[in-house]
Amino acid sequence: MKTLDIVITDIDRLGLLLAQKAELDEQIEAIKDSIKNKGEGDYEGNLYKANVKLSQRKVVDYKTIIAELDVPSNLVDAHTTTTASITLKVTAR
Repeated sequence: MKTLDIVITDIDRLGLLLAQKAELDEQIEAIKDSIKNKGEGDYEGNLYKANVKLSQRKVVDYKTIIAELDVPSNLVDAHTTTTASITLKVTAR
């Protein structure tokens, strides 16, 4: 049987690492949930310690406020900033 020679590119390396990261992220979230489910408090392992706190966060729905106050779109545009963003998506072939 002949071995197939494949050149691994940066894209391939990135894809492989992202797949490993996804598996690790799943494990991390499961462990975090387990610790959070213990409730608020300080917890210690042999090498690390963790602290769980419960807090409340308020979020203002500015889009609804703007709509209800009938704020003109040109006023919203005048106070809106735009920043550049580059997106990279890697998928298996």
